Amino acid sequence: MNPTDSAALRLQDLAALWSVGECRAAAVVDAACDALVAGLDSPSLRILAACTRAEADYDVHELLPPAFDELGLVHSPFGDEEDALEDAARALARRMLAGELTPREFTRRVHARYGHELELTERVAELDDEYDDAEYHDRTPTDVEAAVVAEARRLAAQGHGGLLMPTPPAARTTAPS
Repeated sequence: MNPTDSAALRLQDLAALWSVGECRAAAVVDAACDALVAGLDSPSLRILAACTRAEADYDVHELLPPAFDELGLVHSPFGDEEDALEDAARALARRMLAGELTPREFTRRVHARYGHELELTERVAELDDEYDDAEYHDRTPTDVEAAVVAEARRLAAQGHGGLLMPTPPAARTTAPS
């Protein structure tokens, strides 16, 4: 994946995580800055990237949708809607695969956040239970970890409603000189 697409995906992932309370608004602003550096550019993205940490908690909600629209990115709905929860779970899976979370941390976070209620993450919740019960079933955490990685790969490969759509060439402009 090229740096621009990688930055766009990171921005989408952090926006999805922020929309369900999994990360701070300042992380979205940081991702917007990184996206500018990587070559994404739009007027709203610049405004979003210019937010201070103090402003982020108040302004990201308003600034994110127009920035995504201008860039041709699809943003998650806000709150506990199923689509937002699924997008956030996929973002956590990608974070685990990138080494930002251990497989055990990934299963704990998903299980704690979604329980066994979200069909998409049911297997992850079961794997968290398997970590807890491994010693009783003659398994090791390493046995469970291989299944967690496979499940994270499955989740990460899925996109919802175009979430992983590439940035259109028109949105890949450079900043004015």
